[in-house]
Amino acid sequence: MVSTDWQKELRERGYRLTPQRQLVLEAVGTLEHATPDDILCQVRRTASGVNISTVYRTLELLEELGLVSHAHLGHGAPTYHLADRHHHMHLVCRDCGTVLEADVSVAAALTDKLRGSFGFETDMKHFAIFGRCADCSRKAAEGTAAGRAAGTGAR
Repeated sequence: MVSTDWQKELRERGYRLTPQRQLVLEAVGTLEHATPDDILCQVRRTASGVNISTVYRTLELLEELGLVSHAHLGHGAPTYHLADRHHHMHLVCRDCGTVLEADVSVAAALTDKLRGSFGFETDMKHFAIFGRCADCSRKAAEGTAAGRAAGTGAR
């Protein structure tokens, strides 16, 4: 459900919380890391007449107002989540596509080093690290072990 604080914030900035804006905002909150296409599908469950350009315009406005944030989790479209959630970075499994969230404090040593060495201030909420999740790592290790065992059999 959309917070009344957001309704107040939109009004104070001269915007109305239209049904489409509310549906997009609720979809982002429900889906968490969702692409505009995912958000459109969710919105169309309630309002079939909404189109993708409305979703993009609404996401742009909501991000400008600080209500949603986006991250790039691969080569495709950005994903969106509510901005009032804790700042986090994204851990993206290249094998299964799972997206895990890690508190930005996990990267404190890196961000401190970048600031100290280069004067560079990081924006970790848009940061994604690609690798392999624990389940896929385990499956890969089991597959490698099985492959080695099969290769050492009788010839």
